[in-house]
Amino acid sequence: MATTTLELARHLLGFNTINPPGNEADCMRFFADWLRDSGFEISLSSFGEGRSNLIARLPGAAPGKPLAFTGHLDTVPLGNARWRYDPFGSQIENGRLYGRGSSDMKAAIAAFAVACVRRREEILAGRGAVLLITGGEETGCDGARALIESAPLPEIGALIVGEPTANYPVIGHKGALWLRCETRGKTAHGAMPELGINAIYLAADALGKIRHFSPGAPHPLMKQPTLNVGRIEGGLNINSVPDRARFDVDIRSAPNLQHATIRQRLSSLLGESVTLSTLVDLPAVLSEERHAWIAQIYRRCQPLHDRPLEPRVVPYFTDASLLLPALDNPPCIILGPGEPSMAHQTDEYCLLSRLDEAERLYGAIIDDWMD
Repeated sequence: MATTTLELARHLLGFNTINPPGNEADCMRFFADWLRDSGFEISLSSFGEGRSNLIARLPGAAPGKPLAFTGHLDTVPLGNARWRYDPFGSQIENGRLYGRGSSDMKAAIAAFAVACVRRREEILAGRGAVLLITGGEETGCDGARALIESAPLPEIGALIVGEPTANYPVIGHKGALWLRCETRGKTAHGAMPELGINAIYLAADALGKIRHFSPGAPHPLMKQPTLNVGRIEGGLNINSVPDRARFDVDIRSAPNLQHATIRQRLSSLLGESVTLSTLVDLPAVLSEERHAWIAQIYRRCQPLHDRPLEPRVVPYFTDASLLLPALDNPPCIILGPGEPSMAHQTDEYCLLSRLDEAERLYGAIIDDWMD
């Protein structure tokens, strides 16, 4: 049985949980067994073949709500570039732990799990701890959505999301609105295009309009919202007029913007020739920096950084988008040992020094919560 954060992280990295397809179930079962052997109460749930989520509890005896940690075990694909290190070999070199998911975010899961185990008696005598471990985060928080729908979530007092921040406390992240824009035309022979309606031309007209579309006003902390067309496809063969085309739009928003309003404005701009459908709709997350618990975490993190800490957000989304409303919106901090620049990269790694820091940091936060 793995007894250190590094040993547990290496075990988790040994599982291929690339999403799609995910296949987190084997990794989740291993982790569930490890937690059960360490004294946790375990609840596993499935949301498809080879897909699963996990809720693990150390119930507390003292009054008050438990502290919760969350993380996801799925990872993004390897990409087309060749890896120097085995993505599932958990190799260590020059103070770095290599592997797909090392920074994003299996190392963090290992760190907060071991921190809880090493303070098990304190947690049991205190207010308790909860781990919410999901699959399917990378494709739009599918696992978190299934977890919320499968059963009532436990009450918690605060939530730590172990996404990669290099152990810098982050109070929020942008929202994500992914839209599919589809045009319909009329097919005809490629030698007689005047008899058809070219759906690619309709899409091109729409792209010309959308290129200069602004989702809304900037946010004081999250700055300007962004829009990117990330994928386009259309037509079946070169010698036919295409009667169908579509492109996918990735909008990153802030708390001052409503997704329904953004979609309505975009739909009006593109007109009746374009049909919109929503692929992902995840709200922005932003905790109050003056909250006493947030301020306490800032004090715990400050010795790890050379400059005074300041309110910071990240552009990527997390499971907190869905979990926080389902948990009655407790204070939330995003805090993990992974390197933000290494997420989704070839030869992804997590610094061993950050991994050690994270376990101690999570432990100190647990100590504060149980006092």
